[in-house]
Amino acid sequence: MLFVAFAVAACKKEGAQSTKATPSNTDTVKKASATIQFSGYTWNIKNTGSSTMGPGPNYWNKDNVWVDSNGWLHLKVSKNTTTNRWECAEVISTQTFGYGTYQWQVDGPLNALDKNVVLGFFNYNGVDGLHEMDIEFARWGVQANQPLNYTIYPASTGNPTFHQTYNFSLDDGTYTTHRFTRTANSVVFKSLGGFYDNDTNLFATSTCAPPYSVSTVSMPVYMNLWLFQGMVPSDNSSVEIVIHSFKFTPL
Repeated sequence: MLFVAFAVAACKKEGAQSTKATPSNTDTVKKASATIQFSGYTWNIKNTGSSTMGPGPNYWNKDNVWVDSNGWLHLKVSKNTTTNRWECAEVISTQTFGYGTYQWQVDGPLNALDKNVVLGFFNYNGVDGLHEMDIEFARWGVQANQPLNYTIYPASTGNPTFHQTYNFSLDDGTYTTHRFTRTANSVVFKSLGGFYDNDTNLFATSTCAPPYSVSTVSMPVYMNLWLFQGMVPSDNSSVEIVIHSFKFTPL
């Protein structure tokens, strides 16, 4: 049984909670040294070496990303025993996507991630605070915060950010499905218990529509697992999430 306690709507996410963080001038991402094939698409792996970069900022290691023999994508946050640095994971699609349904099927205790850990599925065009659609699992450093976040950053400046949060429990295992469908003027979010292409076991849904502004730009898809403000997990434990599939169905 999956249980949703309640949802909270907000006009915006606080800036400190943004999925992205603009790096300093000294922060550079190493030219993509690795790509992976996952769910029929090619993905670049973020790798910053000894430099940090947002979100966070954090260190990002290509070794914290891999696809196993089942074809499932693993993202990991862990402490590097050589450097004593905590390192994070991110992949970015080489292809851009437009109107349609974006769906992820995920294995992991997403309702119980450490308060400093963030898991994100989103599209983003590289401009912070604009043209972005997020599904995030994060408490933003505060244990009392609700873990499921749906966020839409507007298509142009001067418009509000859409943000809703949800509590949920996973009593029948750690398989969940998450998706959003974007059109020219709306985004519909859904989260379900188990792996389904329909609305079976739906436990959260929300619609962003006018007067909110929705991007019409085609963008790459990002998947990342990282540490809020670069803070180590409060339980000092590594975190690993397994993504069984990503599917895009164009309109």
